[in-house]
Amino acid sequence: MTVTEILEKLVSFDVLGGESNTSIITWIKKFIEAHGVQTTLVPNTDGTKANLHCRIGPAVDGGVILSGHTDVVPVKGQSWTTDPFTLTQKEDKLYGRGSCDMKGFVACCLAALPDMIQANLQKPIYFAFSYDEEVGCIGAPSLIKSIQATYTEKPTYVIVGEPTMMQPIVGQKGIHIVDITVHGSEGHSSRIMQEVSAVHEAAKLVVWLEQKMHHLIDNGMQDTRFNPPHSSMHIGQIHGGIAANVIAHHCKFSLDIRTIPSDDLDNIIAEIEAHCKAQEIEGQKKNPNFKIEIVDFHPPVPALDTKDDSPVIPLIAEITGNNNTSGVSYGAEAGHFHLAGYQTIICGPGNIAQAHRANEFIAVDQLELGMEMLGNLMKKCTE
Repeated sequence: MTVTEILEKLVSFDVLGGESNTSIITWIKKFIEAHGVQTTLVPNTDGTKANLHCRIGPAVDGGVILSGHTDVVPVKGQSWTTDPFTLTQKEDKLYGRGSCDMKGFVACCLAALPDMIQANLQKPIYFAFSYDEEVGCIGAPSLIKSIQATYTEKPTYVIVGEPTMMQPIVGQKGIHIVDITVHGSEGHSSRIMQEVSAVHEAAKLVVWLEQKMHHLIDNGMQDTRFNPPHSSMHIGQIHGGIAANVIAHHCKFSLDIRTIPSDDLDNIIAEIEAHCKAQEIEGQKKNPNFKIEIVDFHPPVPALDTKDDSPVIPLIAEITGNNNTSGVSYGAEAGHFHLAGYQTIICGPGNIAQAHRANEFIAVDQLELGMEMLGNLMKKCTE
């Protein structure tokens, strides 16, 4: 199958983040095993989802892991001009959900598989395909643990094929999303000085969080690889109250924290918790039941911080012809691989500007560049 034919099949699986991916991962497993390569599935606890990994080539140290995810974001509410789960070519663009993020890279890997098998590889190449990347990189930790437990040899490099227009990405912000619920005391709005409004208290906390972000900036915590070049705090949703003349009993909002590698997420969370505790104590002077509750939305996604002297940088430069490195503010599984000790970089076909939007597409020439990178990687692994 050609890379476009494989991408067409992958796009047809409407597997959203958080949903079962057994359909697409079973198809990938059968495709790989039809070429004589043994695969390992890493299921979640209830067996509704699974990661997959495999090795092509000899069981020796120094191999390269090619990392991709199988899930996509929803299309509901978006204005698509084509069927999002039917790959549609218009001139030099291939439209479909996941075509760019990041089934294009997975398709390149699978299309290159026959040549990898035929190549006289001296260093192995691994596929590592995960579930639930789009809802917090949930599958990545168990995938990495399984890779480490399955193979007696140790891979050295990881290329995470997120869409970067084939530009090497050496930095990725860490991400942590928490839900914060403020519990106040309901009552008539005329009693605002006697009761504790959850909406008012939530608003105070939101303002403090923005001030905290600016405090990090003012203290010089910046990294020019990113845009913005500092850690950020963003409140994307807030819900509270039942009427204009009723003091709100509850107010809930979601906080998105994105940290540059030099900022300590644990310290930031600890400062937020300490401030919430102080705000609780003050509010309890009016109502002893006043409380601020912080709940993790999903486990933190660690940052990627590949240093300038890392050997993965000349490797990716050699196989892509691109020496320019940069950083990104979006999340990816690269941070998990980096934390596990692998020399990790993000580099793949497609433009991130097309991801998560209606009429997502990948340009045909980007798929060609992705295949060219994998071809050069094969040559490198035969040396």
